[in-house]
Amino acid sequence: MPKTLIIFPTYNEAENIRDIVNAVLAISPDIDVLVIDDNSPDKTYEIVAEMAKENKRINLIKREKKLGLGTAYILGFKYAIEKNYDYCFEMDADFSHNPQDIPRFLALMNEYDLVIGSRYISGISVVNWPLKRLLLSYFANIYARIFTGCPIKDLTSGFKCYKVSALKKIDLDKLKMDGYAFQIEIHWHFWKNNFKIKEIPIIFVERRSGESKMSKRIIRQAFFFVLKLFFKRLFNL
Repeated sequence: MPKTLIIFPTYNEAENIRDIVNAVLAISPDIDVLVIDDNSPDKTYEIVAEMAKENKRINLIKREKKLGLGTAYILGFKYAIEKNYDYCFEMDADFSHNPQDIPRFLALMNEYDLVIGSRYISGISVVNWPLKRLLLSYFANIYARIFTGCPIKDLTSGFKCYKVSALKKIDLDKLKMDGYAFQIEIHWHFWKNNFKIKEIPIIFVERRSGESKMSKRIIRQAFFFVLKLFFKRLFNL
């Protein structure tokens, strides 16, 4: 069976990490987990380290400080390449993404290089978000799609599965964005490289516990990054 790695970037996820890791591992014996923790003040990494002692399918990278989502995923991708995994997932550790959806992604990976869990391909599939945040996300995706020309409906989705052989063909060291902007950046590179991409509908549920990592800085970064891609497209840069 293909070997799969689930990458969880974490910062203060002590309330969720044990349950989400166990839920993911229960899906299949061919799934491993990599937690990349940014020295969480709530010591998420200590829980993962304890679990890893009992289960070799659990792996931990602890970084010295908060370095952000984008660099965590790039580190995870490089780990998946180095360890010869077939597929790897981006996934939130707070149960916003349902572990039971994982087999739906894997069933398509023979045909596609990237399968994206989309909140906006079948209307709007978001539960328990304030209206303001929902509208921000929805219209941010429309804005990004129009200005970049990339046809993906949910350009800021953080739940997806990559074929590792495709990731090998991306220059990961050139990816510089974080948060929403990182998701737009990686999607844009897969689209520009003519990889086979599939969106499938998911239901996104607001986190069970803990605090959202959304910030005004992340929103601004995504806004200006989309403009940068627009000008690259406009002038064929």
